[in-house]
Amino acid sequence: ATRTKSADVERADSGIGQMPARKWRNRASETLSSLQAWEAHRPCTDCGERDLPVETDVQNCNQRRADLCEKCRKRRTERKESVLEFVNTEASYGEDLRIIKEEFYLPMQAAGLLSQEQLLGIFSNIQELIDLNENFLDVLQEEIDQAFDQGDDDLMTVCIGEIFLEFVNMLPAFQTYCLQQSSSVNMLNALEKEKELLRIFLNVSQNDNTALRRMNLRSFLMAPLQRVTKYPLLLSRIIKATTEYHPDHGSLREAKSRIESHLEHINMKTKQEGNTWTLRSFRQDSKKKREVINIEMRETALKTVGWLREETRFVMEGSLQLAQPPDGQWVKKGSKTLKFQNMQVLLLVNMKRVSESSLESAEPGPVKDAVLVLIRDKNNGKFHLLREPLRLSNCIVSTDPDCDDTFELIEIRREAFVFRDSDRARTHHWFRQIRRYSRELGSWKKRRNALPNIMISTPHTRP
Repeated sequence: ATRTKSADVERADSGIGQMPARKWRNRASETLSSLQAWEAHRPCTDCGERDLPVETDVQNCNQRRADLCEKCRKRRTERKESVLEFVNTEASYGEDLRIIKEEFYLPMQAAGLLSQEQLLGIFSNIQELIDLNENFLDVLQEEIDQAFDQGDDDLMTVCIGEIFLEFVNMLPAFQTYCLQQSSSVNMLNALEKEKELLRIFLNVSQNDNTALRRMNLRSFLMAPLQRVTKYPLLLSRIIKATTEYHPDHGSLREAKSRIESHLEHINMKTKQEGNTWTLRSFRQDSKKKREVINIEMRETALKTVGWLREETRFVMEGSLQLAQPPDGQWVKKGSKTLKFQNMQVLLLVNMKRVSESSLESAEPGPVKDAVLVLIRDKNNGKFHLLREPLRLSNCIVSTDPDCDDTFELIEIRREAFVFRDSDRARTHHWFRQIRRYSRELGSWKKRRNALPNIMISTPHTRP
């Protein structure tokens, strides 16, 4: 009773009477009701929709998932299943590759059933595929483990698209294997008929070796073809379950486009070589068709320079207009006097990697070499080189304010070339990239300030 009277006195002394106090309590009650109503209709953290189902404390064991609408919960579950399917099937594919090597290749090599040349003809670049699979799977599994360790049970932080694009160099390895598949099977069939010991080994392995699951060698040799054609399907499923606001959404679409373009390129190569079989076909659009052409040009350029694929960077590629001026006075006369022809140009840089592994995402080392490869437009389905590659270590690149829509590349003691793009800004971008790598090469340039002749005066030289 004493405490009640004291409280009444304090409230009266403060100037707040009974009516204001009642209004304040009503207002507080309304605010609480509003907060509860907002909580009942809070927006979904994925899609922003409201009207989420009300969760009890028992049901709401995971606050992060309680902030999702039913549709987004289902999508996250589907995405998690798709990501795990991608990783698990990659592991199963790696196990099949291991069986090919350990249960067939090595025993046949140790027993002397086939020569090294015959083994290479049947198994092709299987070791390269094994190495790629092991590195790819290690990174995938590391991402999965890290997500679980950080409490990401839905694997939303796992970016399959970004990882796939980091390992995009595995696609040419698949191409090498697929293009040799037909000849590999034919060789295996011929050798099995010819060599009785080989035939006995294959029959005994299939029937008695439990690791083979009663599958023959031909079935296992199809594993890389089946895997490369399954990538677009697996990526499509992840894309379908990934909201467009997810940071990996764009990379997933690009990865799917890249693999589809490579599959179309493999099909095109098989037709050119007269093979009847093809991989699973995908609808071509203009972008994929352009990418197929780019793949073919890169292969032509890489074969021409003879560099290792893992040490090669394709800095720029595309169509440029090229002219060869008859004298050095073309600047005064203007570029309109030159006769230009369309050309496909690729800027390749040979980078020395710091790590011995070509698959690690470490920073590349210094530039060892850089070239421009000039390719004529396709003729009869094939690309033709205009000339041998232009080595930037032996070239001077310059531009002139009076002809700012072109730039000139001079090969010391040989020829001069004038380049331009239909877009002036892109012409300048080509010039800056070529000049950048040209300046990094050639010790004589450092001594002569990148001038072709030591007697040339700097003020009269185009910058």
